[in-house]
Amino acid sequence: MIDRRAVPENPGRRRWLGLGAASLLLAACGREPEPGYAPRFGPAPQDRERVYVFGVHPLHNPRRLFEVYGPLMNLLSERISIANFRLEASRDYADYDRKLETRQFDLALPNPYQTLKAMEHGYRVFAKMGDDHNFRGIILVRKDSDIRRIEDLRGRAVSYPAPTALAATMLPQYYLHTHGLDVNKDIENRYVGSQESSILNVFQGHTTAGATWPLPWQALSRERPELAQALEVKWQTETLPNNSLMTRNDVPEAVVSAVREQLLRLQDSPEGKAILAHLPLSRFETADDATYAPVREFIHRFSTTVRPLE
Repeated sequence: MIDRRAVPENPGRRRWLGLGAASLLLAACGREPEPGYAPRFGPAPQDRERVYVFGVHPLHNPRRLFEVYGPLMNLLSERISIANFRLEASRDYADYDRKLETRQFDLALPNPYQTLKAMEHGYRVFAKMGDDHNFRGIILVRKDSDIRRIEDLRGRAVSYPAPTALAATMLPQYYLHTHGLDVNKDIENRYVGSQESSILNVFQGHTTAGATWPLPWQALSRERPELAQALEVKWQTETLPNNSLMTRNDVPEAVVSAVREQLLRLQDSPEGKAILAHLPLSRFETADDATYAPVREFIHRFSTTVRPLE
């Protein structure tokens, strides 16, 4: 695990230090992250401040996660006088799940399934990402493929980020199940580690179809227009509540309230709007544990009809 820290001389240096730390991390070796890569973002505490570790689940590979969520950590550290915040990435879903189970994060942005699991380890929901219409699975195929109907996938390989990715794996597998495929027998499931990898596998022809969710697909296809030219969204699933924001039960309420207030007001300032656009997201919104009751019901259906999750 890479952990580069710097002690600021005064609060005004927070932003510079955060960006500098990220630059050092990304430029250190000029190569892809090695196994165990979990960089940390943000400054070290001053005497009167504590650093709170903010763990975002693998929405992207670690390198891209820091590009997307690093500015948010800077903003929170600048605007909340009683705390600093450090982003921690995880190399994959299993690594992130382990950190939740061992309570390594002070604050967390897990997917809805991980949200339910985190509740068992002393975390509670205090807000969530908005835009629930985007929290759905999509299944991509090459435009030049012979895939026209769901049954055309029989005997073929389908890529996904990870077994516990809700929008990008479980929702697509449930969709295939309800449209006549036995995902345990009729297709080859390949869990390839990240949203980007799932998309690239189908683009490169390693799999016939690839599952993800709208945000990674939109971001990657903007950066690489050849993907949008070669791939199409063939099917999309139902929606569920979007990713939650959670706090461990020993984090001071003053800190949680301050974070919630800043997140709910992001759309009210040019800087906040720029951060939301980069996520991309229109807003954060209030939520609590009860918000995720529909997810609990879906997980029950999925684990009893498609495949067990434990």
